[in-house]
Amino acid sequence: AALAPVGTSVIVGAFLCGIGMQLGGGCGSGTLYTAGQGQVDMLITLTFFVVGATLGTAHLHWWLSLPGYDSISLIENLGWWQGLLTQLAVLALLYFLVRQMEAGRKGSVHAIDWRVGSVGFTERLVHGPWPLWWGVLGLAILSLATLLLAGYPWSITYAFGLWGAKIWGALGGEPASWSYWSSGYPNLSLNSSVLLDTTSVMDFGVILGALLAAALAGKYAPASRLGGKRLLTAVTGGLLLGYGARLGFGCNIGAMLGGIASGSLHGWLWMVAGFCGGIAGVRMRVWLGIDRPLR
Repeated sequence: AALAPVGTSVIVGAFLCGIGMQLGGGCGSGTLYTAGQGQVDMLITLTFFVVGATLGTAHLHWWLSLPGYDSISLIENLGWWQGLLTQLAVLALLYFLVRQMEAGRKGSVHAIDWRVGSVGFTERLVHGPWPLWWGVLGLAILSLATLLLAGYPWSITYAFGLWGAKIWGALGGEPASWSYWSSGYPNLSLNSSVLLDTTSVMDFGVILGALLAAALAGKYAPASRLGGKRLLTAVTGGLLLGYGARLGFGCNIGAMLGGIASGSLHGWLWMVAGFCGGIAGVRMRVWLGIDRPLR
């Protein structure tokens, strides 16, 4: 189960992640697959994602000393069925509220297109784009497979901090002296091959899978030109993503999705704070001239 403390670190971390996703161009998994497609700006975002995550491991002990609570499990406190039904009820309420907001702003609700289309099955499977229900089913199956094989929900960003700590150690630093890497699994993974870390192997797989999918679809076309503004947002976004993900015990996959699926209250807190950070990030994009003002 993806259980984590509920407190200041999660709020700050998720908020920073929300901003970072808007500036950097994606979340943890989004950064991996777009980098795998050869997008140079996302390779820069990924690089500084690693830097930010490494800094986060160095500072996490201090953040955890700030006001907060130990992990709170809805499953343990309410019971399995009650916890599940409570979370489903909250999700249903959120769906209703968002639906009403869309209807109020646009006059109608845009229907979800579940159709496969007229393209043949093999062509659609290999070259895409996939219909929505294929993606939903695929993610559900792969998430279950991850849980069964790894023993914990899908995680992305732990590996980034590990990579950065290993690089820092190779450069003469002593990450093992930091509280985060001094004991438990982090210490074990720091002193073992990165190929023995499940999260790292899965992250490598996402990059390779994205590269293969882009090649099959004929969309792999690395771009070498990168403007100064995009370079700035890629660096800043990557740092915020990495630092925020470590403080918040993951990005929207490991912390929000994994946390909520595990019945952990920190997952819901992450969702609220990350949403607020996303709003701030959207406004920053307008302020920086990346997007036009919303009307």
